[in-house]
Amino acid sequence: MQELKSPDEKFPRREIERAGYGAIWHGQKSWNGVAVLARDQEPRETRRGLPGDLDDSHGRYIEAAIDGMMVGCLYLPNGNPAPGPKVDYKLRWFERLHSYAAELFELDVPCALVGDFNIMPTDLDVYKPERWRDNALFRPEVRAAYAELIAMGWTDALGCCIPNSGSIRSGSISATLSLGTHAFASTIFCPVRQYARLQTYGVDRFARAWEHTSDHAPVWIELGDR
Repeated sequence: MQELKSPDEKFPRREIERAGYGAIWHGQKSWNGVAVLARDQEPRETRRGLPGDLDDSHGRYIEAAIDGMMVGCLYLPNGNPAPGPKVDYKLRWFERLHSYAAELFELDVPCALVGDFNIMPTDLDVYKPERWRDNALFRPEVRAAYAELIAMGWTDALGCCIPNSGSIRSGSISATLSLGTHAFASTIFCPVRQYARLQTYGVDRFARAWEHTSDHAPVWIELGDR
């Protein structure tokens, strides 16, 4: 879960436990916030915040071990308006993600980077792309940072499985012809070597029709045995 927009003490732990989930979370008042939930068990926290900047207190990364799998949940900075200090911060945060993702990639356990990447890597990922050329989610330096993550050996679990996944994740998720939930924002990255374990995958578009819903929709994958 990303963009909780609440401090730690207001996280609805009891309600989540009643629904059958254990949880860890890293909240922040009014902004950001990430959480990892696990059904019928307690996820074991392995990291809170990305390494590389001791002054970065934003609630943007939390990581857990669950049933022998590592799950890193992230909320990458938006970066707007661009150019400017916010997109510079976004790129610095991405550099830290690259460094840490390289460590995760070498682990001999299944792992996933899950969350809101705030990126539109292709023109398919947004309605009327010509309107968004200067948007921080669309800028060439941000796309290059995304490409570097792919080159490292990570793969977008939805993008590699669903033809024209950008249009699926943007137009289908969005309730209006707009930015389309920042399109590529909500996704799941796994090392390429885990690709064969993917069984099913999807986007729960129906959630966008709920009252007072988010501008995102849940994405999910199901992994089988090696």
